[in-house]
Amino acid sequence: MSRTVILLVEDNADSNAALELFLRTHGFEVVVAFDGQQGLDQLRSGPRPSLILLDVMMPGKDAHGFRAEQLADPALASIPVIVLSGAYDVGEIADRLGARDYLTKPLDVQRLLDTIRRYCSPALRA
Repeated sequence: MSRTVILLVEDNADSNAALELFLRTHGFEVVVAFDGQQGLDQLRSGPRPSLILLDVMMPGKDAHGFRAEQLADPALASIPVIVLSGAYDVGEIADRLGARDYLTKPLDVQRLLDTIRRYCSPALRA
């Protein structure tokens, strides 16, 4: 049985490393990127993720630029995105980005796991 692949796009190196370790500990395969362009490069060249965890504010290509390119590519557009942000209006941002869901920072790790499992259930991957 293959492990669920998650693309984590987060510019903060400490947050990125902590999330990667946490997710791997819970059985997920994690591909990391530190900005939107790296995230797109990973989408186009790496394993196809079941889910994308996307920070909003990043240097270079931010979440808006990332989503514009992701949605413009029919091969990538259907991959669900969960927005991660500490912004007070993260729900509105997620709506504007067309994300499936959002989580506020600092992250509640149980809610993170519950949300990931909701979008990565075997029925949704079939």
